[in-house]
Amino acid sequence: MKNRYEGLLVLNQKGNEDTVKDMIERIEGEFEKEGAKIEQVQKMDRRTFSYQAGHLDSGYFVNFIFQAEPTLVDKLRAKFKLDDDVYRQHYQKLRPKKVAKEKKSE
Repeated sequence: MKNRYEGLLVLNQKGNEDTVKDMIERIEGEFEKEGAKIEQVQKMDRRTFSYQAGHLDSGYFVNFIFQAEPTLVDKLRAKFKLDDDVYRQHYQKLRPKKVAKEKKSE
């Protein structure tokens, strides 16, 4: 059974030739290649961190809403941990999407 998830990724733009758009498209392709169904991609722009944790002081935030099998999240986490373009990642399970019920007119 597929669940809904939210994946917040912080992308590393420093020293990268690719544009943000290309990076997001490539990462979206990785989600789909692993079997996730993307519902929405929210580009949240570049933000400065409140404190410098490592070698970066800012990153580009992207939020993915997707449907996937529960085991896929661990697989994605391991895959993006090795990706230099992904600086940080966080996944959260969401409630199922509510389907609007039709009202019966009498």
